[in-house]
Amino acid sequence: MSAAIIDGKQIALDVRSGVAAKVAALKEKGITPCLAVILVGENPASVSYVTGKRKALAEAGMLDKSVELPESTSEEELLSLIRKLNEDKTVHGILVQLPLPKHINEDKIIMAISPEKDVDGFHPVNVGNLVIGKKAFLPCTPHGIIVLLERMGIETSGKHAVVIGRSNIVGKPAALLLARRETNCTVTICHTGTKNLKDITLQADIIVVASGHPHTLTAGMIKPGAAIIDVGVNRIPDSTKKSGFRLIGDCDFDDLKETAGYITPVPGGVGPMTIAMLMYNTLEAAENSLENN
Repeated sequence: MSAAIIDGKQIALDVRSGVAAKVAALKEKGITPCLAVILVGENPASVSYVTGKRKALAEAGMLDKSVELPESTSEEELLSLIRKLNEDKTVHGILVQLPLPKHINEDKIIMAISPEKDVDGFHPVNVGNLVIGKKAFLPCTPHGIIVLLERMGIETSGKHAVVIGRSNIVGKPAALLLARRETNCTVTICHTGTKNLKDITLQADIIVVASGHPHTLTAGMIKPGAAIIDVGVNRIPDSTKKSGFRLIGDCDFDDLKETAGYITPVPGGVGPMTIAMLMYNTLEAAENSLENN
């Protein structure tokens, strides 16, 4: 029996329409949620991501105070802009699109963003609050994974979840969210140092794959009925496509879908959830500002 395909596009649309309705209600109280996305340079992937984020802001009825800066922008110029946005009460969220040019220290930039406006959930204060179970802005992609599981009605309590990958952006926070009391999974983290990956994945009820390598998870590595969440986005050459390439995930989708219970496609799975949860966080930042005032 083939797996149920998790339609991330549709679930993301549902989240975004819920956000838009709350934005309209907030506007009636005199507050319009506002996000400033900062893009430094012209990295093609970053330009594409920022375009998608700005489009989502417009659709949600939010204010867009995005700033595009040249590649030559100095670290101090970027820090100065962040300080101004931190102090601007009309701006609720600040997001600096990564990666940054080599001459700018990413850690220093993330640290400079006010935790109350860190809608990416990367500031150490938000990361620390996530670890100890306090209220925090949750990183968008891992939060999106949890929402996919919830919306699909996939049971998590008491289940064994395996996360492949230990990045600060996806792997570690995804593992923390899966282990939280609300989700209640038993979590194993696997990575490049893991010796017996197949032995571990065969035990898993839920597998989140964020390794950054195609075909990390293949047929024969999962038990029947497992839920597979593929976070990977890899370009591989494909002469039949106009662009000359196609996108695949970190999983062997065609093989796995015959055994899995649920699986996310690439594209159209986890990807759309990232922007949806960014809109959710920006709304939350605006609501927090209303409460704090």
